[in-house]
Amino acid sequence: MNDLTKLAEEIINYQKKHDMTDASVAFGTHLSVEKIHNIKINKYNPTEDDVRRISNFMRDNK
Repeated sequence: MNDLTKLAEEIINYQKKHDMTDASVAFGTHLSVEKIHNIKINKYNPTEDDVRRISNFMRDNK
């Protein structure tokens, strides 16, 4: 996981901890599954809104 961004690592760790798929995170954040997946593999640079949605989702659903 050396090449992952901090956000990608946070998403992956959150998913492992809560046994969640990309689809589950996408549903909770109202972002596309493709966007979540691409953030995790560093193929998409998330907007400030994307980061806010993901961070809020992970914070509010511990």
